[in-house]
Amino acid sequence: MHTLVLGGIRSGKTALAERLASETNNSVVYLATATAGDDEMRARIQRHQQHRPDGWGLEEEPLALAQVLARQAKSTHAPCILIDCMSLWVSNLLHAGEETFARERDAFLEQVSLYPGKLVIVSNEVGLGTIGMDPLTRRFADELGWLNQALAAVSDKVVMSVAGLPMVLKP
Repeated sequence: MHTLVLGGIRSGKTALAERLASETNNSVVYLATATAGDDEMRARIQRHQQHRPDGWGLEEEPLALAQVLARQAKSTHAPCILIDCMSLWVSNLLHAGEETFARERDAFLEQVSLYPGKLVIVSNEVGLGTIGMDPLTRRFADELGWLNQALAAVSDKVVMSVAGLPMVLKP
């Protein structure tokens, strides 16, 4: 079962995703897309790490998520993978260039469809905000919105976190 967890900033989406991953009773691998580019981001990453259960695995990958899914799929018992988060990943891809963006996005969506284990994917919902003032911000919102739609289509369950409360959108 694949679950997409959407929400705004500080909506409780990561906590919800972590709870859903824990409830699978499978081994869990946390796939982090963030990079620590500054002190504030390093502190955020450290807070996330401190809240995770000790027994969870960790993969840190800012671009090649498809490769991680393909590798984990080969495990005897494919673990539940919690991917946090799509918004940072899309930002990383946009800064990596058009060729990398297209290749990695397509490969990731293919591997999501093929992954034999459970996935819990975290993403920001950008469709409720204002239109960005510059081309990069508008492109980011467009690409993340289209990615969220594609992930929702292949997910068995879609949940939106609002003020820490889950709202089930699918099934």
